[in-house]
Amino acid sequence: MDLNSASTVVLQVLTQATSQDTAVLKPAEEQLKQWETQPGFYSVLLNIFTNHTLDINVRWLAVLYFKNGIDRYWRRVAPHALSEEEKSTLRAGLITNFNEPVNQIATQIAVLIAKVARLDCPRQWPELIPTLIESVKVQDDLRQHRALLTFYHVTKTLASKRLAADRKLFYDLASGIYNFACSLWNHHTDTFLQHVSSGSEAAVLSSLERTLLSLKVLRKLTVNGFVEPHKNMEVMGFLHGIFDRLKQFLECSRNIGTDNVCRDRLEKTIILFTKVLLDFLDQHPFSFTPLIQRSLEFSVSYVFTEVGEGVTFERFIVQCMNLIKMIVKNYAYKPSKNFEDSSPETLEAHKIKMAFFTYPTLTEICRRLVSHYFLLTEEELTMWEEDPEGFTVEETGGDSWKYSLRPCTEVLFIDIFHEYNQTLTPVLLEMMQTLQGPTNVEDMNALLIKDAVYNAVGLAAYELFDSVDFDQWFKNQLLPELQVIHNRYKPLRRRVIWLIGQWISVKFKSDLRPMLYEAICNLLQDQDLVVRIETATTLKLTVDDFEFRTDQFLPYLETMFTLLFQLLQQVTECDTKMHVLHVLSCVIERVNIQIRPYVGCLVQYLPLLWKQSEEHNMLRCAILTTLIHLVQGLGADSKNLYPFLLPVIQLSTDVSQPPHVYLLEDGLELWLVTLENSPCVTPELLRIFQNMSPLLELSSENLRTCFKIINGYIFLSSTEFLQTYAVGLCQSFCELLKEITTEGQVQVLKVVENALKVNPVLGPQMFQPILPCVFRGIIEGERYPVVMSTYLGVMGRVLLQNTSFFSSLLNEMAHKFNQEMDQLLGNMIEMWVDRMDNITQPERRKLSALALLSLLPSDNSVIQDKF
Repeated sequence: MDLNSASTVVLQVLTQATSQDTAVLKPAEEQLKQWETQPGFYSVLLNIFTNHTLDINVRWLAVLYFKNGIDRYWRRVAPHALSEEEKSTLRAGLITNFNEPVNQIATQIAVLIAKVARLDCPRQWPELIPTLIESVKVQDDLRQHRALLTFYHVTKTLASKRLAADRKLFYDLASGIYNFACSLWNHHTDTFLQHVSSGSEAAVLSSLERTLLSLKVLRKLTVNGFVEPHKNMEVMGFLHGIFDRLKQFLECSRNIGTDNVCRDRLEKTIILFTKVLLDFLDQHPFSFTPLIQRSLEFSVSYVFTEVGEGVTFERFIVQCMNLIKMIVKNYAYKPSKNFEDSSPETLEAHKIKMAFFTYPTLTEICRRLVSHYFLLTEEELTMWEEDPEGFTVEETGGDSWKYSLRPCTEVLFIDIFHEYNQTLTPVLLEMMQTLQGPTNVEDMNALLIKDAVYNAVGLAAYELFDSVDFDQWFKNQLLPELQVIHNRYKPLRRRVIWLIGQWISVKFKSDLRPMLYEAICNLLQDQDLVVRIETATTLKLTVDDFEFRTDQFLPYLETMFTLLFQLLQQVTECDTKMHVLHVLSCVIERVNIQIRPYVGCLVQYLPLLWKQSEEHNMLRCAILTTLIHLVQGLGADSKNLYPFLLPVIQLSTDVSQPPHVYLLEDGLELWLVTLENSPCVTPELLRIFQNMSPLLELSSENLRTCFKIINGYIFLSSTEFLQTYAVGLCQSFCELLKEITTEGQVQVLKVVENALKVNPVLGPQMFQPILPCVFRGIIEGERYPVVMSTYLGVMGRVLLQNTSFFSSLLNEMAHKFNQEMDQLLGNMIEMWVDRMDNITQPERRKLSALALLSLLPSDNSVIQDKF
């Protein structure tokens, strides 16, 4: 491709490829696809995206095509690989100018340079790193920033390589440039700190951007660039210096507004400091040992004392808590039970931890976690009032919740309490003691403190097993609190029922369960939706528990089921409906047939819910689970559900329908339990078997369930089923047997055996194409005992139940083997008797014995001789 003549043409086609008109766009994309393998095409693209006078969209597209081409054609072994000459020219062109004015295009160029570096640096591209180092030193702001951006992406990419030779190259690179990277970072950091006190917002933002990029480079070099980083003074110097820098940056936040770009960048930089420490601790726990004391002092002071007031923000607090948690939980710092077996490094780290976590420190952390971080905030209480379902979803682990402060504080509390439970148990028990008796409903702060302490007692349930007489506490304190119906008491009603759920499987006397069921019935009628949803959760934990007794539960079943159904109708969020459905499913599963008198309302409502949930496949999965338990509970009466049930099974198991990706597993399970509980096969139930052939072609992990379903049809209605579907089923089986595992072969043959057993006339005719394979397997002495046993089971059925068919099969096989029938029969009997010990199931051994004995009345000399 001649550069001069081609540039105009390529530019024109790229312009067409940015069009919104598909008639113009599609031919242009086709043309570009054809050019991808043309020599010189990428040189033309380079000229286009580095020409700043052209349209931004065209340049953007040129960069993307270039970047995609690296993945496909840059490697030497790739089909249509670029020539070494062109690659050399392109490498030189890519690092000539770091002056891209558009941020998004600059980022894409940096990424594509990094992609080339991954394949070619340093061997084919030794000049890349020196060029980048020189370029980040220039005074021109734009060039410096773009070079630094590229430097970061190259470092990030090279750090991600995992082969030993690549790791060695990166270690060499890191040791060579670490000093420069440190000085670069310090320079930009000092510049930023100067600008904060005297410069303009633009200058602050510009210097902060460079500080952030240079810190990103250092993070990759520090974490991935050294085998034993603790032996490198520069690395440890940088890490020790992070704490002072963090303090400086946190103080800067006082001088920067709370709502601007600078603030956002500043917080990102502060978080990046903490990520360096967390990554280093994760990758090099023993190299981190000298930093344990400083990390704990810094984190605890900012999170659990007044030092952090006015400068900390939520994500920073989360990161500090993660740092404390990782040090507390780190297995590298935990000595063996026999101290002498522990390494000196482990003992040193453990000693530092123990020296830091003194009684006063642990007490202060525990009290602050409970009395400060566990308190429901004004924002949460407002959300409770305005959007109770949204509040519940977040509290039970919604997507945004897992990145917020509350779960982090609770996990840290659990980990510290587990590690230092002997120290902290008396502290928590003392907090409990001060809260005995009712709380004044006018004192909202006291109610929230009690809520927080109860939260802690629930989280530490397993640790407090021997220290709390929960049964007495339940009767004397918790049960009366559930009966306080004042609106302001609802946080405590909700917390108490949650707390009971946490203790159910830990320590809760069986005799108290009726009292709890009574309380649950009352709370499911509470005015507050959040309390009712939490009560439903505790009910699920209660019926799921191994000490659950149906006889205790039955007197409350009707009331609870009715109230749960009302709750299901009232809630509107998809997640909440799923949650309530899971509770209903759990109740139905545990009481089984006892549910029959009460399910009428649910049976009528589920079709409407299914229709409403068309866009929510996970909710439909919950409906399928409920239907599975419902069918099992209703037994033969589930036939009344068929008008709704069978179309649901049809849709869920139809691989041509997009929802099957989500619904298939539960849909097959529902299909199976429907068959297992069906008194007979209806025409509609028979019709949905049309879905089976494509399912067998999938050869997925659901095959076992598919075979069970096929067996279900055979046992329920063998004649009608075999006449309708056996030909297609036999074809599917023949295909499956070519590629399936040994276990799969056995499953297929068991289906055939069941068909022969249930219908000795139709069975052999319908599965005739498979029987020669079985016969051959016996004659040739199949080496897998389980498969051989199944072969003999299939052939035993034919021989015992359909002698005429066996004779015709023997005749057919004699022709195939080019042997006399008597000789072939003799060989088969010999092999059968020889492999009798392969048959381990008594029923099948009996079948073989009867099948062979059925030959005795014959006057055939071969048979007489063999006997």
